[in-house]
Amino acid sequence: MSEPSEEQPVVVAIHLAKGRRLPMRPTDRVHAEEGAGLVGDRYHGTRHRHVSVQSASELAEATERLGAPVPFGGTRRNVTLSHGGVPTRPGTRVTVGGAVLEVVRKAAPCRILDDEIAPGAARALHDRAGTILRVLVSGDIAVGDPWVVEPRGDDEA
Repeated sequence: MSEPSEEQPVVVAIHLAKGRRLPMRPTDRVHAEEGAGLVGDRYHGTRHRHVSVQSASELAEATERLGAPVPFGGTRRNVTLSHGGVPTRPGTRVTVGGAVLEVVRKAAPCRILDDEIAPGAARALHDRAGTILRVLVSGDIAVGDPWVVEPRGDDEA
């Protein structure tokens, strides 16, 4: 694998929660299990909602719209990338660390964020809430790992 370039996003934060509504906890590394998700996360073992990914630059835009900080873990997403957009087209494949992921759908911000972050947070995160992916190939994901979107071979990469 090639070294990450300045333009290539890298993982800057990883958060997991053991259960629904339980606090998100930061970690430096997590194992992504094929067909199951992130070991230790509340969605491990679900059918498709294995990993949620967001972009720090999109959170910065949400912070500006909200007028209050939007912390990485406050959004309840698992992986935060350094910058750029997160692919939303279903079927798009991504390599991160030793894992291969596939986009399932865009993530929708939850109204719980208005209580957890600040009133209006869900609205500020509209179209900035990230993407839901499933794990196709098991592997470890760590802070600092490059995020590599695989070419699709058609009109959209």
